[in-house]
Amino acid sequence: MNQEVTELSREGRPVVYGEVLFDSFPDGATVLGGAPFNVAWHLQGFGQRPLLISSVGRDSRGDTVLQTMSDWGMDTQGVQIDSTHPTGAVNVSLSNGQPTFNIVPEQAYDFIGSNHVRNIIDQTRVSLLYHGSLAARSKTSHDALLLLRAATKKPVFVDINLRTPWWDSTITDELIKQANWLKLNDVELITLTADDNNLQALQHAASIIFKRYQLELMIVTCGEKGGFIISKDGVVEGQPFPVKKVIDTVGAGDAFSSVMLLGLLEGWPLADVLQRALQFASMICGVRGAIIRDKALYQQMLNQWRQSNE
Repeated sequence: MNQEVTELSREGRPVVYGEVLFDSFPDGATVLGGAPFNVAWHLQGFGQRPLLISSVGRDSRGDTVLQTMSDWGMDTQGVQIDSTHPTGAVNVSLSNGQPTFNIVPEQAYDFIGSNHVRNIIDQTRVSLLYHGSLAARSKTSHDALLLLRAATKKPVFVDINLRTPWWDSTITDELIKQANWLKLNDVELITLTADDNNLQALQHAASIIFKRYQLELMIVTCGEKGGFIISKDGVVEGQPFPVKKVIDTVGAGDAFSSVMLLGLLEGWPLADVLQRALQFASMICGVRGAIIRDKALYQQMLNQWRQSNE
């Protein structure tokens, strides 16, 4: 990792804040997901000890979330149980494997309480904070997120998810401020900058945002074209990995983010972490939904990556 990237504490644990929900597909399949949940799941698979701060309803789906997390070995103490609002739900439609999301409003994760966050974070030694933008769509969870950012005082990885109509430029600007690392995809970058989609234009637009917010890293994924990272040392480009059969691309960006976080925690060189993140994202495109339940696969990949660093 280059010298411009904040060195992270090995003693703390990554804190992941935001939504957990169920994606419902056109064929009737229902899959557990939500970007922060997916990221925390993968970090657990890679041997980290993430603390997911979220909220579920006091309902059967909420019970499923907690049981599934426990079965995977995840810490559930950060998950608030809401007696008033249901566990999150999203209706997914697919076109050539590309998802469109109908995100249901007024879900439990919209009401993560500040008192809950305060109680949890007081008991936790933190290495970094990851959050997206969807959980900030409601005032309650937005305020709790601001409290969390102020209380942890640790490096922040912001993963922008511009889901219409659940975002606005003012809140997005607020979330990016004081971030160390910002990640978004090429479509979201164009949405923010109204620029073109060729690589040169994307890198130019990303460099403007990088300088405007004084970021350490600006991370952009470009789907089947790979991705790139901008740091103070310049641009690192990553090549895509082939996918034998695309089932869907749901959660590919979250898989990418999880390996970026892993690389930051492990101190990998930027070029390596980018290629490994793209590799894992391509793997997720070959499965239904956003998570993998094979612990051996995570360990195999982790061993391979660590050995290549020796």
